Amino acid sequence: MINKKHFKKLYKSGLSQKEIAEKTRLSYKQVIYWMQKYKIPRRSRSEATYVKRNPNGDPFKIKKKLTKTEAELRGMGLGLYWGEGTKSDKHSIRLGNTDPRLVNKFIEFLIKICGVQKKKLKFWLQIFSDINPKKALEFWCKALKVNSNQFGKVIVTPSRGKGTYGRKIQHGVVTLYFCNKKLRDILNNMLG
Repeated sequence: MINKKHFKKLYKSGLSQKEIAEKTRLSYKQVIYWMQKYKIPRRSRSEATYVKRNPNGDPFKIKKKLTKTEAELRGMGLGLYWGEGTKSDKHSIRLGNTDPRLVNKFIEFLIKICGVQKKKLKFWLQIFSDINPKKALEFWCKALKVNSNQFGKVIVTPSRGKGTYGRKIQHGVVTLYFCNKKLRDILNNMLG
């Protein structure tokens, strides 16, 4: 027999039923029996994957008590996500724009309000073929104060004429990407 508290702790730590069986030297069927007896709900596959990928808990922590300035940043961040973010992706938070000031404000929101580590953010860059990829990447790395290894492959789209967008997208469009379904769902719920 296994202690209920210890059993729950093992399961909450992210171990699967099979791993608990191996660790406690119980059979897989015995583990299922004790889970049912102790009324410990089984994780869905997506929950199990999330726990495995985040063994130390959520890679974010939403700040609850906000100063006036932080409350304004929260409102601005949610507004940016609502207006510029991609909400169709069910597994990540994405926001794309040509203005580094806007993207930096969203990064500030993710860091200060959502507790996301800047090094965990990923970026994509899309440029037209008449833009130098290396210079565009250097521009965005400097403007966002991030490393080039946080960027995926630069996507080059053939130009459709001469300077149709002019100065507006001279450095391309950057998309910020943070893969976390749980935080994505929290932000969408905040939007109502």
